[in-house]
Amino acid sequence: MDLDGDGNRDILSGSYSRMTGSMAGLFQVLWGQSGRTFKKAAELNGTDGQPLIIPVTSKPGEGDDWTNNICTRPFAVDWDGDGHLDLVVGNFPGTFYLFKGEGRGKFAPLPEELKTVDDAPLKVEGNHSDPFVIDWDGDGDLDILSGSGHGGVQIALNGAAAGKPPRLAQFETLIKAGSEHAFGNVLKEADIKSPSGSLRIWVADYNGDGKLDVFAGDMVHLVSPAGKLTQQQFEQKLADWNKELEKASEEMRVDANKANEKIQKLYAQRSEFMNEDMTGFVWLYLQK
Repeated sequence: MDLDGDGNRDILSGSYSRMTGSMAGLFQVLWGQSGRTFKKAAELNGTDGQPLIIPVTSKPGEGDDWTNNICTRPFAVDWDGDGHLDLVVGNFPGTFYLFKGEGRGKFAPLPEELKTVDDAPLKVEGNHSDPFVIDWDGDGDLDILSGSGHGGVQIALNGAAAGKPPRLAQFETLIKAGSEHAFGNVLKEADIKSPSGSLRIWVADYNGDGKLDVFAGDMVHLVSPAGKLTQQQFEQKLADWNKELEKASEEMRVDANKANEKIQKLYAQRSEFMNEDMTGFVWLYLQK
C-alpha cells in the first residue's frame, strides 16, 4: 500500500491496549523508502499535527463511548471516490469510522461514524470490528467484510452503484463462527477443529479461479494444568483466581490505575497453576 503516493510501499497498523485509561487506538505507519526499506514506525497524524484517534467523551469505565478508540484496525481505501486514500477504521465496540484522506498521506483529524441506509451505526455482531473493504459481489461498489471477537466473518453489502455514495446494509453472516472455547477449560491443539474468536481477515483470489477467498487468522488459548496438579485441583485454583479477578474488575470504576496493577499481578500468578499458550492459526475459506 502506497499511503502517501511517493511510489514506495508503506505499512499501516492499528493498536491494542488493555482498558487502563492510557492513550490507545493510535495508528502506526512505517513509511517506505528507496531500496525496499522503511523508516522507523511513527504515529500517523492528522492535518492538525495531532495523532489520529477516534474521539471519545467519557472516561475509562464511565459513559458509553470510552472504548470507541481502542483495538483499532485501519484499512486504507478510496472510500468516497475522490482519488485520495481514506481510512476505514474498526474498534472494540464493533462500529466503524472514516478518516477522510486529503492526499499524500494526509487525513482529516476528525472522523465520521459509518452508518447504514437506515441511518443506524454500522456494527458487527459482537465486538472488535475488523474492516476489509473490497467489491465482494462484483457490482462495482465497495462492500465491507469483517471478522469479530466472537469469530466468524460478516459482510455489509453496498447497494449503491459504482461512483455513487455508499449505501450499506447492516452486517449479515458470511461464514459462521466456529466452536467457542470457554476460558480455563483444558484445551489442546488436537482439540481445535474450527476457527476460534478474535478473527482477523484478508480477502484475495488464492487459487486463481476468479473468485475471492477469505483468509482468517484467529486467537486461541491452549490450557493445561501446571506441574502435577490434578484436574480437580486445577479447577479449584482457577475458580479462586476468577473471584479475585472479578473483585479487581469491580474496582476499575473507582481507581482504574490501582485496579490495573492488581489485575497484572493476578495474571502473573496464573503460571503457578496453569500452563498457557496464547497462539493462533490461519484458516482458508475457498469461495465456491
